[in-house]
Amino acid sequence: MERKTTRAQFIAVSLKLFQQKGFKATTMRDIAQELNIEAATIYNYIKSKQALLDGLLFEIANRFHEGLSNIESSSYAPVDKLKALVNLNVRLTVEYPYHVALLVNDWKHLEEPRRSAFVKNREEYEGMVRQIIQAGIKTGALRPMDAEIATYAVLSSIRWLFLSLIHI
Repeated sequence: MERKTTRAQFIAVSLKLFQQKGFKATTMRDIAQELNIEAATIYNYIKSKQALLDGLLFEIANRFHEGLSNIESSSYAPVDKLKALVNLNVRLTVEYPYHVALLVNDWKHLEEPRRSAFVKNREEYEGMVRQIIQAGIKTGALRPMDAEIATYAVLSSIRWLFLSLIHI
């Protein structure tokens, strides 16, 4: 007899399996088996594995993007914006470590045209961070440096935080 499974349980199990096995290696059957439901029941929750990946990736990417847009448009000084950026990234990573793992590891499995849309979204995010750093350099709050390298240094330093939060 099948047990009652909620959409939240379905998402949680899917995310955990994607992290453990990788998106490509995880099948809908794996997810169903972990949930102790029939494989056909999975399609009550999602149209396809690709649609699931798309939804999860864009959901978390939009959270990051909206948060950074609010920071960027604030009246904070550039250094305070950088602090808020780090806070945003840490907070979202703590709240959604498996989603962030998808951002880092599995976005490349998106199919076109969604993959290009995702890359564009990521580039816009990086551009906003770069603008904050450039403003800090311009005002003298930050020492002169290559803003692009600084952008990647800031983002890379917090990108892997999810690894300390997930339990495989």
